[in-house]
Amino acid sequence: MAKKASDHFKTWANPNGPVITTMTRPVIEADGLYFKDIDGSGTVSEVNDWRLPAAQRAAAYVKQMTVDEKIGQLFISDWRMGQKYPNPTFKDHVVTPDESGILDEGEVFTKLIFGEMHLPGTSTLIKEWFARHTILRENATPEDLTDYLNQLQAVAEECERFVPVQAASNSRNENGEAVFGMNDAGGVFPTWPGTLGIAAAVKGAGIEVADQWAEAIRRSWEACNLRKGYMYMVDCMTDPRWQRSYGTFGEDTDLICEIAEHIIPRIQGNENGVTADGVAMTTKHFPGGGARENGFDPHYAAGQWNVYATSGSLKKYHMPGFAAAVGKHTSSIMPYYSKPAAEKSAAQQDFEGKDIPLEPYGFAYNRVFIHDILRGQMGFQGYVNSDTGIVHNMKWGVEMLDEPERIGFAVNHSGVDLISGFFDNAYGREAYERAKNGYYETHELPEGFTPDMVTLNDECLDRAVTRTLTEMFELGMFENTYRDAKKSAALCENKEDLANADRAHHQSVVLLKNDGILPLTAEKYAGKKVYAEAFHKTAEAGEAATRALRDMLVELTLTDDYNEADIALLFVNPSSGEYFSATAGYLELDICEGKEVHDVDSFCRPMAETHLETTLTGAKKITDIANAVHAHGGKVIANINFHLAWLVGNVERCADALTAGFETNPDATLDVMFGRFAPVGRLPFTLPRGDEVLAVNKDGVCISPNDVPGYDKDQYMPDELKDENGKAYAYRDTAGNYYELNFGLSW
Repeated sequence: MAKKASDHFKTWANPNGPVITTMTRPVIEADGLYFKDIDGSGTVSEVNDWRLPAAQRAAAYVKQMTVDEKIGQLFISDWRMGQKYPNPTFKDHVVTPDESGILDEGEVFTKLIFGEMHLPGTSTLIKEWFARHTILRENATPEDLTDYLNQLQAVAEECERFVPVQAASNSRNENGEAVFGMNDAGGVFPTWPGTLGIAAAVKGAGIEVADQWAEAIRRSWEACNLRKGYMYMVDCMTDPRWQRSYGTFGEDTDLICEIAEHIIPRIQGNENGVTADGVAMTTKHFPGGGARENGFDPHYAAGQWNVYATSGSLKKYHMPGFAAAVGKHTSSIMPYYSKPAAEKSAAQQDFEGKDIPLEPYGFAYNRVFIHDILRGQMGFQGYVNSDTGIVHNMKWGVEMLDEPERIGFAVNHSGVDLISGFFDNAYGREAYERAKNGYYETHELPEGFTPDMVTLNDECLDRAVTRTLTEMFELGMFENTYRDAKKSAALCENKEDLANADRAHHQSVVLLKNDGILPLTAEKYAGKKVYAEAFHKTAEAGEAATRALRDMLVELTLTDDYNEADIALLFVNPSSGEYFSATAGYLELDICEGKEVHDVDSFCRPMAETHLETTLTGAKKITDIANAVHAHGGKVIANINFHLAWLVGNVERCADALTAGFETNPDATLDVMFGRFAPVGRLPFTLPRGDEVLAVNKDGVCISPNDVPGYDKDQYMPDELKDENGKAYAYRDTAGNYYELNFGLSW
């Protein structure tokens, strides 16, 4: 077996300059300094001279590249890591590793929601296809991750012109269920609560929580040579039925902006953008994914529209987070799949106060938003990275174009620089050739399109590749290409980061209700029998979680019979919907079991037909437990895990004390319940009162506007739903408290 790349790369140190690491590229010594021979010229050329600005070096390098090399750098797609870590993208693939056992050299056919494609081995992909952007989804150890990324660079160094391979990943420093495309990995790096939990903790404990989180992200990722993150979402959560709500920071636009302004410079390296010890960020999903049409997501056709029913909502709620990110020089912006629905939307204004033409193109294809607003008005200088699958399946608004035309339209007309989905080199080359070979002399385009809008030319190719290369030069990837795998594990186990993460879990707990039973001190449970159970979407998951919960309660006298319990501890973890497919009805937010709800048609309107929904197996049992415990004067203490804004009535009415977690570690929640940590968390969103405030009429219009956050919905609610305090939308508990944005009790 060959040595791993991290075992034998060479290092040169420059005084007051970058460290040079290489395996096979020559190193040039001049003026008492060391330079890597990146372009193969053997000289301290404009490309090789690290003393020059990154953008200047990138522009010079692009001039040396062939058309095919540039086209290869337009695309980013999933790639597989090797025999130890099966990738869900390539689940049917039989791994045939190279001699080192690190790279996967097998060919594969893959078929996903994003499309389908035949792919080569790793060396062919890098050397012949000149692919330089990949998406990493495996949950590898720091050492294996570093080895793998080093090996990719070793192959890239063997090319005539060296361009590093940049692996991107979705976030890895938050707790939560592994979900393809969102939480692909977790538990290896220092792990905070979910992003909603970050928001809850920041609201209660201060912005230092986000600062510490961001610093840990930069340290752990950079240690492993993972230099680009598809993170974070600054979408404002305005439709509670959007399943991706759990990846946001909630509904508070001001808080979203504050967190973005703090984490971007700390992750990227400084206030002015990425640095050689930073990690480049891709902020998503411009201009905001929260304005869903009754919760349906644009990963599937039913959710392809963004509806702005309220005048001015786009500028007021949805775009400020992106303006904040641009102000802190986020390296990349990711537009969402969806397209604006002009006929269902009220007037929307840009940053100059002018009405925005809501052209029916997906945002990656929408020149008004990318060129005019993002770049022209916000001043964005980085590059635009599309969401995954826009060329093949999520082609909303440009279905009438073929694949080469969609690529040309996105890159040339709209200003996208990197297209996520597949390595579509052949389609890219076809888009380039059509600009020169007279194709459109015999092929008619749909109305509204011209050949120069849907083809690739040298100018747009150079622009796009210069932008992505600039980021890699700024990151120092050309010079300091490798990392020490033996050291990466230790760097990812920074004791301070681990302690800060643990504290953030505790700080994320929100105390919603308490009749005095909490904190559950030793005096209160002395001589009492305690019943403990955890509930999940499936019975199997609930049983496993219950065993784990009871193992944490060794100091208590536990009983298996809730009828004899003096205290019941209930951990409730509902789940609703699927990430990549529409539900038969609207996404169910009620914590329920076997609830009859209406189906919807293809226009998102309710139908007469119904089906049954379960978000929590055993939901009905919660009432039985509460009745039994309360019958002899006992107390019920419950915790709900929020990754959506659940309708909590079926749990809250049963509980004497109620806490909220956001992918919070159960031991942290127990520490709060038992008084070992005082609750400080605050709600990052408003909890809806019930089905009546989410009702959708026969025309598919929601009674509470989809584009307005919960704290502002009351001004649009009908008077007959408002109570004596003028409130309609927020849930009001049996103690009289409204579960609104920023709510949270203390001892």
